[in-house]
Amino acid sequence: MTFYKKKWFKYLKNLLIGIGASLVMLGALGKINSEPWGGLAITVGLVTEAIIFLVLGLLPPEKDYYWDKLYPGLGDYHSNIASITQGGSAAAELGRPINGEVVETQLDGMLGELRTLSKSIGSLKALQEVDFSETGQQIKAMNNFYTRMTEAMSTLNETVEDTKHYKENLTTLNHNLSSLNSVYGNILNAYNQGPRV
Repeated sequence: MTFYKKKWFKYLKNLLIGIGASLVMLGALGKINSEPWGGLAITVGLVTEAIIFLVLGLLPPEKDYYWDKLYPGLGDYHSNIASITQGGSAAAELGRPINGEVVETQLDGMLGELRTLSKSIGSLKALQEVDFSETGQQIKAMNNFYTRMTEAMSTLNETVEDTKHYKENLTTLNHNLSSLNSVYGNILNAYNQGPRV
């Protein structure tokens, strides 16, 4: 394993980049404030950054894979990780070929889950495209309708009560008229049968 892939070199590289950037910023601050040390600090910082960038340009780019999340310990060179085949790490150590059927079955299962996920995302996208902008207005219209319906029912209830009172008053008036008619009839009879001269 080459030195630039080792952890100590990666740490040293990050440390030097941070120090160089700090020197450039402090030098720029010194130059802005016309400090006597500003020119020297910015020069040292820029030279440090130039050297670091030259070294970074000469080093080959690193491949960043995140297999550690799937297989913890994969980043450690000496780790003993079980293979995904049926035989486990023992089969890998014995040099047996990878069982293609097992891998294919596992990949089919993963593809099925991805298809299900894709359908679910499609359903969510269709739901997102539904226009709910007029729903609030429809709810407000329904609320107004129910309010008016409640008012109408209340008015109708009051009308029924008024009708009951009106009927009771008519019954009382009818009874009073009957009594008055009988009194009037008695007066007429008395008048008609009274003494004649």
